[in-house]
Amino acid sequence: MLKRIVPDEFVQSVYEIDFNALQRRGVKAAIVDLDNTLVESNRPEATPELIRWLDRLQGMGFKVMIVSNNNRTRVSRFATPLRVPYIHRARKPLSAAFKKAMRRLEVGPGETVMVGDQLFTDVLGGNALGLHTILVVPVSEAEGFFTKLNRLLERVVFRWMKQRGLLGWEEQQK
Repeated sequence: MLKRIVPDEFVQSVYEIDFNALQRRGVKAAIVDLDNTLVESNRPEATPELIRWLDRLQGMGFKVMIVSNNNRTRVSRFATPLRVPYIHRARKPLSAAFKKAMRRLEVGPGETVMVGDQLFTDVLGGNALGLHTILVVPVSEAEGFFTKLNRLLERVVFRWMKQRGLLGWEEQQK
């Protein structure tokens, strides 16, 4: 079970992902989480840096979709001005939203990367379908109640990963 929550890659932020390498491996689409992956959960709109990042990805030919467990209002207000398609109330790690995203993006699991900040939603859901998964350090510590519970469980898993040499960055050893 624990191996299902081990991401394929660890990075400090979305800006450190090597999309050139992913493209060489045949990846054509990125499913990305919103809150604490792209921006803080209380930031209503994209930063200029994030807008440049999205433009770069789309300029490289990547299809991008936001898949979030948050509500329609939050996700649509963020994604619509960016012209990025989205799925709200995704119920990650359940597979339905991931499958729906891949259908809408017209890609298969081997052509898709899942980028998120949580092991038990983003990584577990992506790994269950065979997506390439990338875990990012959360951009903020401001989080909701259920996310805080997930973080407690994540600490246990990070200790397990560290013992096996699977931990990719020092900041998560709290």
